[in-house]
Amino acid sequence: QVQLVESGGGLVQAGGSLRLSCAASGRTFSRYGMGWFRQAPGLEREFVAAITWSGGNSYYAASVKGRFTISRDNAKNTVYLQMNSLKPEDTAVYYCAAREDVGLGLEIHEYDYWGQGTQVTVSS
Repeated sequence: QVQLVESGGGLVQAGGSLRLSCAASGRTFSRYGMGWFRQAPGLEREFVAAITWSGGNSYYAASVKGRFTISRDNAKNTVYLQMNSLKPEDTAVYYCAAREDVGLGLEIHEYDYWGQGTQVTVSS
């Protein structure tokens, strides 16, 4: 069982940066593949980024590639999402997710545990 708590969301102007954190409970954090998803009002939840158990491999949605960076610190049971050059269309609730597999997961159904989400609002 893994519990996930996101933090770091907020209001930022277009072109600015935010760093989201996701703290995980449990001693086996390093065995989980991790991901970030987001959901804007009226839209479906969508994939943003994923990282393998070791942090050695990652994958990004085309809409954020080159602007966002996912990373993890297994010693701190934490995964991060550094978001740069933010755009108004990045406005959404961002969710951290964990899957009981060490590899990358790109789909919602591949994840077993979810956080409550943190709001990111980018003003124009």
